[in-house]
Amino acid sequence: MCRNITTLRGLEPAATPEEIEAAARQFVRKISGVQSVSASTEGAFERAVRTVTEAATALLAELPPRKQPPKTEPPLRRIAAART
Repeated sequence: MCRNITTLRGLEPAATPEEIEAAARQFVRKISGVQSVSASTEGAFERAVRTVTEAATALLAELPPRKQPPKTEPPLRRIAAART
C-alpha cells in the first residue's frame, strides 16, 4: 500500500473528515496514477475521492475500537504539530 496513507482507526481524537478525505485523495492518486488533476480527469477523480471518503468514513464508524493507537500520526496532524 502507499506509504503516505496512515492508519486512521484508533486515533485520539478520532480522525477528522479532512484527514479521511486526505487519505482518500492519496489512495485515489495512487491507484489511478493521476498526480495532478487536469480538466479531463477532474470529474472522475473527484467522484472517486468522494466515494472513497464516504466508504472510509462508514468503515471507521463500524469497526470496533483498537486496543492500541496507530504507530504514526496522519500527515495533517504532523503538519499542525510542526506549526505550533
